[in-house]
Amino acid sequence: MARKSRNPNFDQTLETLRAHGFDRTPAAAIPGGVLVSKQGAAAVLVAAPSPESPAAFAVRPGLLVQGEVARLLDRGYQKFLKTSQSELPASARQLQSIHLFSEELRQLVGAVSLYNESLGTTSDLYAYDRLQGREAESDAPVRPCEAAREH
Repeated sequence: MARKSRNPNFDQTLETLRAHGFDRTPAAAIPGGVLVSKQGAAAVLVAAPSPESPAAFAVRPGLLVQGEVARLLDRGYQKFLKTSQSELPASARQLQSIHLFSEELRQLVGAVSLYNESLGTTSDLYAYDRLQGREAESDAPVRPCEAAREH
């Protein structure tokens, strides 16, 4: 009698997601990717090379906005849902929806769930306005040991 494998493959994982009410459609932009959605939230999964987890995120969980998975952008004072065409402020209900979707998906896929991610929704991008322009430093500072050698 054949034994069931404890480590399901990618297709078995997708079948488990379907059994738990997730919708699956092929992702057009990512080869081999599958758009997995439930109650307005979605993510794109691909087959993972790792035997520990059969699936990996090609696009992290977010809300479906106009057929596209919106990335969560944190500007320090507000979180936004960013797509290729628009940027919308995120409501508390939307953030809770993303968080619940992400937790359920990670559990069913067998992905690692980190402590900080279990506390609440984490963003994909952080863009604080007081930090803009800092990465464009023009001149490197002169070190004291280099200035002393010039004399």
